[in-house]
Amino acid sequence: MMKKLNSETLPKRRENEILRSVSQMPGFPQDTQGRAPADLLDAAEQYLKERIERGDKQARFLLGQLCFEEGWYEDALFHFEKVKDEDYQALYQAGVMYYDGLGTREDQRRGVEYMKTIISSGDHRARHLKYAAAYNVGRACYEGCGMRHSDQEAERWWLIAADNGNPKASVKAQSVLGMFYSRPPNKNLQKAFLWHSEACGNGSVESQGALGVMYLYGLGIRRNLHCALECLKEAAERGNVYAQGHLVSYYYNHKLYTKAAELAKRVVQYDNIDLLPNAEACLPIYTAKGIAMANFFLARCLHLGLGTKPDAAAAKQHYRKAFCTDADVTSDLQCDVIYGKI
Repeated sequence: MMKKLNSETLPKRRENEILRSVSQMPGFPQDTQGRAPADLLDAAEQYLKERIERGDKQARFLLGQLCFEEGWYEDALFHFEKVKDEDYQALYQAGVMYYDGLGTREDQRRGVEYMKTIISSGDHRARHLKYAAAYNVGRACYEGCGMRHSDQEAERWWLIAADNGNPKASVKAQSVLGMFYSRPPNKNLQKAFLWHSEACGNGSVESQGALGVMYLYGLGIRRNLHCALECLKEAAERGNVYAQGHLVSYYYNHKLYTKAAELAKRVVQYDNIDLLPNAEACLPIYTAKGIAMANFFLARCLHLGLGTKPDAAAAKQHYRKAFCTDADVTSDLQCDVIYGKI
């Protein structure tokens, strides 16, 4: 199982986009320009509340989204609920919040109901949300939350959301299909490679890292070290920790010990997975695997004095951290050591 999957965020929504948009609206106080972000946030909140009092329903959604971006989830849900019957973006965000329990108790059934309302709507204002909503319904089927568990139904909804690789559809669904077909009982590595390729071409850093691994080990495609390194390096530079872990492994196994140790030392510093850049774009389980790999290979370097000064105490600490982060990955790597593969 790929638990737990992340919800699809509102399409093409960048960090602090709402705050920037509000600050450029007509009548926004000009004396706030160039001031500290906290002052700009206060001014935006006050400005939107004044517009709400004048009956501006769009301002209600914007204030809800502003609160959402700041992590004020109870306030965000309050505003989204106020306009969900007229604003499909508010309905979508409220659905995500109920499903994930943000600002309220988890209510997956209500979250799914909101998503299905968007999918079944004939209103043109809901059109751009339908792919993301379909991804979330697929997620509910897969996790068995708010709906009966069914891999087949999850697959059906994700295929709808992925829309044959359409770059305007749900790229997250395309990437998740790649993972869905990578694991039993739905394993089909050719399909996995196809969907990771589609998602990667549409900007998915997670699928780019997965493609690197598939090329590296010849999974679903002929082994190609050049393509593997290209994908892994670029995904690693974009913050994909899973790719970074496999890159450490590649460097170590090709006796590039200094490179392996240097990269591993950076990766093992990651403590809070949820706060990492691109955290929402990558499943925590794969991020944990990357961190575990980095800790294990750094421990080997420290233990044997490869690419860094030997330090038995530090090596023991990193072995322990690797096991605590992902016991399965660490056990597999230890078996490779025992059988002389590493």
